[in-house]
Amino acid sequence: MAAPRLILASASPRRRELLAELGVPFEAIAAEVMEHEESSTDPRVMVAHNAALKADWVAARHPAAFVLGADTTVFIDGHVLNKPRDPAEARAMLQRLSGRTHTVFTGLAVRRLCDALRLDEGVATEVTFRPLDDALIDAYLARVNPFDKAGGYAIQEHGELIVAGYRGSLTNIVGLPLETTKQLLTRCGLLSSLVGPVSVPRHTT
Repeated sequence: MAAPRLILASASPRRRELLAELGVPFEAIAAEVMEHEESSTDPRVMVAHNAALKADWVAARHPAAFVLGADTTVFIDGHVLNKPRDPAEARAMLQRLSGRTHTVFTGLAVRRLCDALRLDEGVATEVTFRPLDDALIDAYLARVNPFDKAGGYAIQEHGELIVAGYRGSLTNIVGLPLETTKQLLTRCGLLSSLVGPVSVPRHTT
């Protein structure tokens, strides 16, 4: 009997790298969907909607496979910060986050169409930034491409320059909370509950 097939409904290299840490064979297929990114939307609702949208799109085309969808955003001052469109917006996002605590929300959705499996979870992590002056923002943006990252930053890429600390899941900030993903895949029978904790390097304390 063939092993169950797992598909990650994402084009994100960071999510592929993180999921590989769990040691479960999978393939990645990007969902061709229009994500909801209205800045005033409740972030929990937005990421849950987008994660399900991606998982449902891929699952409809691969009904016998388990499909994992994920979506991540940054939330502060009652608004979500998605991926910046240009350098000015990336700089404005970092200035807004400077010296403050914001929340990173990720929605997770697992689907398998052939048996109507639907699992949904949400994860939140608080991140506190260092105070950032113009020179520090310049130094960070010179090292990191902000345009494919919610909030214009990545904690795993020179995060020590801008992040003072965080409370919760580090891998959630990167884009795929492995603790919750592991629980979901275990419920699907794709991962043994005896698998030990994954090792993810910390950049802050």
